[in-house]
Amino acid sequence: MTPAGKPRLRALEAFPVEQQGQRCVALRDPAGFTDQIAVLPPALLDLVSLFDGSHSVAEIREILERRHGKAPTLKQIIDVVERFDAAGFLDSERFRKRRRALEDGLRQSPVRPAAHAGGAYAGDAAALRAQIDGFFAAPDGPAASPRPDDASRVSALIAPHIDFHRGGSTYAWAYREILERSDADLYVVLGTCHAGMPDPFAVTLKPYETPLGPVPVDREFYDALSRRAGQDLLASEPAHRTEHSIEFQAVMLQHVVGPRRPFAILPVLASYLHESLGRGGEPEADPRIPRFLDALRETMAASSRRVCLVAGVDLAHVGPRFGDREPNSAASLARVERDDRAMLESVVGVDPRGFYAGIAADHDARRICGLSPIYTLLRLLPETPGRLVRYTQWPDPQGAVTFCAVTYP
Repeated sequence: MTPAGKPRLRALEAFPVEQQGQRCVALRDPAGFTDQIAVLPPALLDLVSLFDGSHSVAEIREILERRHGKAPTLKQIIDVVERFDAAGFLDSERFRKRRRALEDGLRQSPVRPAAHAGGAYAGDAAALRAQIDGFFAAPDGPAASPRPDDASRVSALIAPHIDFHRGGSTYAWAYREILERSDADLYVVLGTCHAGMPDPFAVTLKPYETPLGPVPVDREFYDALSRRAGQDLLASEPAHRTEHSIEFQAVMLQHVVGPRRPFAILPVLASYLHESLGRGGEPEADPRIPRFLDALRETMAASSRRVCLVAGVDLAHVGPRFGDREPNSAASLARVERDDRAMLESVVGVDPRGFYAGIAADHDARRICGLSPIYTLLRLLPETPGRLVRYTQWPDPQGAVTFCAVTYP
């Protein structure tokens, strides 16, 4: 980077932190191209906020000098630019090389590696089995609760995608439905793509590796779907590389279904509803979306496989960590629960238009990160109401997350 360069930050996630008694802003990469976190005290934040691609290093220094009467030297600014570029935070040729190398690594891998094993869940097979069994047996888990008086098969499920230590018992409530009421041998898993992607849907054909063994993908089903959809469903395949929303479902399915019968998955990441909300448009304005939905519905109907849909989603994200000004309180979280449950009436009632309209009405004020998979699921289901099995809040004052388990006959 030279003084004539114009540094530009990539699309990163910013969140407040406190370091040594000082309020700072931290940056991290939701796409996982770097695992580093940059903590910016106010002075550094002031500098980095000018990394917008329109200012040279010399111009950045001039702006800071006008603002404060003094400014870092050109060399000091260049050093910051170099550190950010080396860490993978800048949109630069160095980053593009990094991205190509990481994405090529996935393309060349025979499996989709277990990216979060040993972090968000136990990395050893025996420890992982014990961990998940503990979710079922926990005081707030389903083991001690009476079974619902419902003999119907499960055709679809909404489960969390929050890390296991926070969502464990709700995972258990969700997957008890699969354990007791599903005979499916193919699970179409719909996951949130947190980092976004150019295409509304992305499939990978690579088996999802887990500490309990790889979960295979049904290539024959994919081929039939791809022909009907008329679009390249593998174009954004690299989005699967570190995305956890499907990985966590693969782990749970391998634990619950794997010991009982052979099964496969079709892993589908989705990212289009936040984009629709941002444009103020219709959820299916992009013609690829209805084509894919129609194709998936037709492929499921034509398949000899016993198919179950699983959406890995979380709901609200509220508090200063996610951009709100005030910490969460008991009163504010009670309002979040009220609004979540109102939204879930459309979800349980299989009303995709009502679901979208409710989110659009408040401009997604609660930051529902499972929008695209939920809408996709609702569009694929018959108009038979589901059942809210569990609603849960992780009530952190700085960053609360809500999630649920919903089942459909």
